[in-house]
Amino acid sequence: MLRRAVLAGLTAGSLLLSAAGCGGDEPAAQRQDDGRLRIVAGFYPLQYLSERIGEENAAVTNLTQAGAEPHDLELKPSQLAQITDAALVVYLSGFQPSVDEAVKLQAKNTAFDVATVESLQAGPEHGDDPHVWLDPIRFAAIAGRLAERLAAIDPANADAIKVRAGQLQDELRRLDEEYTAGLQTCARREVVTSHAAFGYLAARYHLTQVPITGLDPEEEPSPQRVSEVAALAKAKGVTTIFFEALVSPKLSETVAKEIGAKAAVLDPIEGVEDGSDYISVMVRNLVALRDALGCT
Repeated sequence: MLRRAVLAGLTAGSLLLSAAGCGGDEPAAQRQDDGRLRIVAGFYPLQYLSERIGEENAAVTNLTQAGAEPHDLELKPSQLAQITDAALVVYLSGFQPSVDEAVKLQAKNTAFDVATVESLQAGPEHGDDPHVWLDPIRFAAIAGRLAERLAAIDPANADAIKVRAGQLQDELRRLDEEYTAGLQTCARREVVTSHAAFGYLAARYHLTQVPITGLDPEEEPSPQRVSEVAALAKAKGVTTIFFEALVSPKLSETVAKEIGAKAAVLDPIEGVEDGSDYISVMVRNLVALRDALGCT
């Protein structure tokens, strides 16, 4: 994946050089003919926040197609133009190299990096794990800062933007309360996953993530690592090995078969395909976790 990410960045860079005359660093908000702000989001969770907070005042474009891995995004010339013309580019630095490069060259003054918000929040560090949105409280903090940025570039609708952000933050706090209550009393607290995408969620709700591989969902674990995880899972009485919605279940199914467990989906919500949204997928994840952990 690292090789593809580097290639993606190089591809984006070469395309940007060829499109250098198409845009600049003007901070003024760009709007569609109907008056809506043009907002570009790097991947689904950022699209969700932008749409919920912007609503009828924003036209939001997601750079990552449904069903695609956002880490591997390679920008097309049309997407580079969208970034250049946007009033705001909402992205997570370090997660999508091609978007990082595009922002650096084309959208320095019109970009909002959610990583700068996360870094202000007290709490445990998770190395290079970018999945901060799986912690509803941190996600709510990002929503608040995004609302501030949108209100600043669209002052005529600032009051409505702030109201919508407040409503969304209330929903995220209620979601946190559901998780806290739902995962309070469980027979087990070990969550075995195909890769290490759930560090923020595990830390928030006092669970222990046991990943078979690291952050790269395409990484091949060593036989020793597979054996270690299988042994730990069996010793802890683990009944479910989780895999991701956008990733092959074969690795999780192999470990599950070895210890007599089942394989099930735990979604990192990098994208949605079935008409669901962030809240509904998080609720599904809670149901799956309660079942896997034997919660009462």
